[in-house]
Amino acid sequence: MDQKVEFLFLSQEEMIEAGVLDMRNCVDVMDRAFKLLGRGDCLMGGPSGNHHGMKIYFPKEPRGPRMPVDGPDRRFMALVSYLGGDFHVCGAKWYGSNIENSTRGLPRSILLVIINDPETAAPLAIMDGNLISAMRTGAVIGLGAKYLVKKEAEVAGIIAAGVISKTCLMALAVGMPNLKEVKVFDINREKAEAFAREMGEKLGIKIVAVDSMETAIRESDAVSSATSRVKIPHFEPQWFKPGAFLGLSSDAHLTEDFWLGAKVVADNWKMHIDWREETSRIPEEIRKPPLYGNLHQLILDGRMKDDDVLEMAQIVAGAVVVRENEKQRIVYITGGMGIEDTAWGFTVYEKARKKGLGKKLKLWDRPYWY
Repeated sequence: MDQKVEFLFLSQEEMIEAGVLDMRNCVDVMDRAFKLLGRGDCLMGGPSGNHHGMKIYFPKEPRGPRMPVDGPDRRFMALVSYLGGDFHVCGAKWYGSNIENSTRGLPRSILLVIINDPETAAPLAIMDGNLISAMRTGAVIGLGAKYLVKKEAEVAGIIAAGVISKTCLMALAVGMPNLKEVKVFDINREKAEAFAREMGEKLGIKIVAVDSMETAIRESDAVSSATSRVKIPHFEPQWFKPGAFLGLSSDAHLTEDFWLGAKVVADNWKMHIDWREETSRIPEEIRKPPLYGNLHQLILDGRMKDDDVLEMAQIVAGAVVVRENEKQRIVYITGGMGIEDTAWGFTVYEKARKKGLGKKLKLWDRPYWY
């Protein structure tokens, strides 16, 4: 009986060679993952099987001499999942985040993705997770565009010129085959201009930096917003043209009229309900509203119902029609799911393995105890 356990280690460079930046494939893989979500052939954490992840909440005051304290976007978190179908794999994304990392020349978050055999629990691979996470986040917005944006859509607005907006735009270009023009706004004009140059060259699309969120949004068929947790944008409903699509990768303040007048679609609303319920158990001194807190407040106040929020998995399966008419605005809210990291991580791992990429590491030849 062979008791040796080995796994593949994949660096970021090897992940790139294996196709982690292939956005068209990533959108297709997210489509497959959401179909499995709709069939119930997947699990995430917690008793509901829909929990976003387990997070370390740092206190306001340290409890030990070197303990980190609560700060902007500071967290450690693990997103665990099982994904069935042709994937049939377990996975975990483990990461830490600190907004001060930019002063050290590091990304805000540093991530690992680990995938395991769901029967034996033996690790299959440990790999760079930054590109996996960024790509799947963008791909889910592209998936929303594929199903929710009007077919003739040609103009997109981008709010914030960070990494996630790059992948969201890459994915919009997949989900909007007629995309011709993009307007990008960032509070740092130079950053928006650099974004326009880089992504315009990459995608072969006209991209211009603009001076306000309103300008980026007006006359856009689709809008993608991916801001930091520190600066949450306020959007006015009159900025959006009839029939517009708003894809949110991060929080945003929308007016009550906006929420109530639009069709709201979620990546997995059961996960967001878990988030809402978890919030009440967080120590009050570090408690923050759940993601899309003003939407949750409308539900808690009885102005909306949880059942009013449509599930993307239903839409991908063709079970729900969203648009009531051509003027219907759609707000698509996402929070990120472990099944997305597992799906894309496993896909890239399979390609890397077939190409002979990565370094094989041995856990043991024979377990000391078993």
